[in-house]
Amino acid sequence: MPSMKAATTEHTAPEIIPTTMSLKRHTLGAFPARVAVSSPQAMRSLGEELASLLRPGDVVAVEGALGSGKTTLIAGVVTALSPQSGELVTSPTFTFWHRYPGVEHLDLYRLNDETELNELGLEDAFTSHTIALVEWPERAPQLVGRPEWHVTIDGSGERPRTVTIDKRG
Repeated sequence: MPSMKAATTEHTAPEIIPTTMSLKRHTLGAFPARVAVSSPQAMRSLGEELASLLRPGDVVAVEGALGSGKTTLIAGVVTALSPQSGELVTSPTFTFWHRYPGVEHLDLYRLNDETELNELGLEDAFTSHTIALVEWPERAPQLVGRPEWHVTIDGSGERPRTVTIDKRG
């Protein structure tokens, strides 16, 4: 793992004046938030902080390049919501779907065509009782719909990441 500095949060106000603040201090209308993340632990911590804002029924679309840290961010969310499961989080790339208490984790990377969804039963992951975290949501826009939260991770490899978190709805 690369050696990098801790995460910092930057909110871009309508006037494009950045101010530093925690995600927890954002009001729901204060998004999007931009966060500089410089280590896997910082990415996981950001996921834990994001979890404090999520509610059952929320859908979180998580986009980014291969190796950008999507699963690491999701591991942080799962750790915060289901501490006994947090260390078990892996990418469901080959199975499409992992379940944790209160959390459904989908990875649609291997989905070639939305017609495959009929065979997979992934629509069952979206309930009012759980939080659905979806990697590669752009591969199945009909399934994901309009998510309440949208996370974009820019960067990969040894470089720090810029994470943009937006609240919709």
